[in-house]
Amino acid sequence: MFNEKTNQVLAYELDNGRIKSRQKGNISLSYLEGFDIIETANRIFGYGNWDTNIIKLEKVSQEVNSNQNNIICYKAEISIVIHDIQHSKQVSRTDVGFGTGIAKTLADAHEGGAKEAVTDAIKRTFRSFGNQFGNSLYNKTKNQQNQTSKQPQQYSQPNQQQMQQVPVQQQAQQSHNPNDFSSLYSIGLTIMEQGSNLVVVGDDIFSKKDSIKACGFRWDGNTKMVVQISRTTATSSIRRCLLCVIDL
Repeated sequence: MFNEKTNQVLAYELDNGRIKSRQKGNISLSYLEGFDIIETANRIFGYGNWDTNIIKLEKVSQEVNSNQNNIICYKAEISIVIHDIQHSKQVSRTDVGFGTGIAKTLADAHEGGAKEAVTDAIKRTFRSFGNQFGNSLYNKTKNQQNQTSKQPQQYSQPNQQQMQQVPVQQQAQQSHNPNDFSSLYSIGLTIMEQGSNLVVVGDDIFSKKDSIKACGFRWDGNTKMVVQISRTTATSSIRRCLLCVIDL
């Protein structure tokens, strides 16, 4: 159901900057935050192209601890439906999540447990769509590698002679490859195709303008569009990439 570009985005490696961690006993757990999952779904699938349905929300347990706090555990069953752009096709996933609310009042404990259960279920349901939704975090080996990669590393800086030995043509190829948008995806931007246009979408786009320019785009102040010269299968044409209206 998904087009090739969407499949490519879903398959990209998860940006380590999005990964959070918390301690559970002597174990460090990696996870993605709930708002991050929702923002990623909006960015990849589009606003209005996915739905959430709470199938079941039930209380599992309730007790009072030694500090006289109410502890209430909830279980939520969630269904996620993804539509294509025309809403003529759809794919659905279902999973469960758990949440615990701890508070002095019953109302606050119920609220905390129910919200946490729903958020956990949404995250677990979306992970079936791949790396961008944290599925790789369930790989214990890769999870350990991510923890190791966060440790400071020493890098040697190339000297002037080594930099001069790099051919000028190779430097240009490294700094500018208009057909490779992976650098834009890695900073939270998405290239979407709408008809004959390529559309760049994402948050805080203006601050990322240098990365966008490095991929061959240029800002047209007259039309307030980003323009890139691209080659189609038959002829050369100009695709206007609608970025957003920005006050320069």
